[in-house]
Amino acid sequence: MQALLIVDLQNDFCPGGALAVPNGDTIVPTVNDLADQFDHVLQTQDWHPPGHQSFASSHPEHDPMDVIEVDYGEQVLWPDHCVQGTEGADFHPDLNTTPTELVIRKGFRPEIDSYSAFYENDGETPTGLAGYLRDRGIDTLYLCGLATDFCVKWSALDGRSEGFDVYVIEDATRGIDQDGSLAQAWDEMNDAGVQVISSAAARDVVAR
Repeated sequence: MQALLIVDLQNDFCPGGALAVPNGDTIVPTVNDLADQFDHVLQTQDWHPPGHQSFASSHPEHDPMDVIEVDYGEQVLWPDHCVQGTEGADFHPDLNTTPTELVIRKGFRPEIDSYSAFYENDGETPTGLAGYLRDRGIDTLYLCGLATDFCVKWSALDGRSEGFDVYVIEDATRGIDQDGSLAQAWDEMNDAGVQVISSAAARDVVAR
């Protein structure tokens, strides 16, 4: 059984937002079209409390995009974004969330960031998504959303490590591309057995 996972398609990751992915909003029509094709649609939502450890504003000696060492490894310091209860944390207003059966909120623990839909960035604290999928007999995930080289990539890699078949819908995702991170992300996903597919091909597969 298959499911569509829409990753972090939120205002702060779209043009005009605090951590905008270039052209991030342009995928919304494609994502809406895809959501109409799947029986199971899931979403993730970045949901940070004020003063989150991943915010550069929590480290006055550092600037946004600096990388520091924390308990669980390297942490990119981001501009304040997707703060709980703010407009920036809301889903893009044109995104049709009606088909969504589950929203996984992540990054809500003040001391740890969370890119993946499956685990916090310590690689140990689960979100519960894997169990949700298995309980419903879902073994194949199609990923879209933002950003390719961070939350989409981490979700895809963890999905593979949990034993799911994972496809990333290339024209329904956009990347930040920090210092070559986008090309590296595609390489990492390919190496892990993540399959890259177009939205048209995904619709054809689901329709069979």
